[in-house]
Amino acid sequence: MTDNATHFYSYLAEGNIICRCKARTGAEVISELARLLARNNAGLSAESIVSEVLAREAVFPTVIAPGLAVPHARLAELDKPLVALASSRDGIDFQAPETGPVKVVLMLLTPGDDPGLHLQLLSALAKDFSTPGEIDKVANLPDAGAVMAHFNGSDLTIPDYLRVRDVMTRKVTTVLEQDTLQRAIELFAVTGESEMPVLDDDGDLRGVVSLLDLLKFSMPEHVLWLEDLTPMYRFQPFSEVLKGANDTKVADVMRTEFTSVSESVPAVQIAKLFLVNQIGQLIVVDSAGRLAGIVQLRKFAARLFWE
Repeated sequence: MTDNATHFYSYLAEGNIICRCKARTGAEVISELARLLARNNAGLSAESIVSEVLAREAVFPTVIAPGLAVPHARLAELDKPLVALASSRDGIDFQAPETGPVKVVLMLLTPGDDPGLHLQLLSALAKDFSTPGEIDKVANLPDAGAVMAHFNGSDLTIPDYLRVRDVMTRKVTTVLEQDTLQRAIELFAVTGESEMPVLDDDGDLRGVVSLLDLLKFSMPEHVLWLEDLTPMYRFQPFSEVLKGANDTKVADVMRTEFTSVSESVPAVQIAKLFLVNQIGQLIVVDSAGRLAGIVQLRKFAARLFWE
């Protein structure tokens, strides 16, 4: 980390808080908080802050939980994080109909060359505001002093380092080993996933199945050595697989060997595993060896280099 601060409170100043904000849209409150931070911190440009925040908002969701938005950006000119907060009793429209109006907005600016600290702060915020009622409690605080007192009395500490559980995706599309191949094909098509964990009826992890596994199952290994594939120009092997898709089980196609990582180890271990194994997805397991989540290379790299 860039300094010894371990509490979120250390990065929030009373002058960077707007209670009962009148902004109606996400764009309005982002602009208002950017102006506040620029006014209270020499060398910062409100226009630059807004531009960087909106660029990330176009790629990553700003609303990270119902009622909570964390617009954020990395700025090269910063040497420590800056946080601004706006609260609204009525809610602010961030154009996220699935989560509803936002009552607490936390703008987070971090140094451009410290991705670890950036992700640590995001993880700490997401964990703290997951407490039932926390968002409404903050939204109803009357003034900046009350907000500061609230956070000073909270346990919103920043972890010394990220663990795998802090960066994994918990909501995972899975299939059962006794599901039909047709079921797996439908899930691949609907979800856009390229690999799915395979569970047994008790929820234990049995293997993985991927699109490459489907191709391999459709085209026997000896076919790969052929130069002339003229007899297969109409994809006959795939036609045969599709004809029997309702009679073939996922267990017949899946792999029982795969790369996994414990949710409790340092998150930097993920980078090593991706490089060493040349894979696009890691299975995350808990202390009992059961499925806890996944980490996809494209999402991990995006969070590390861009989010």
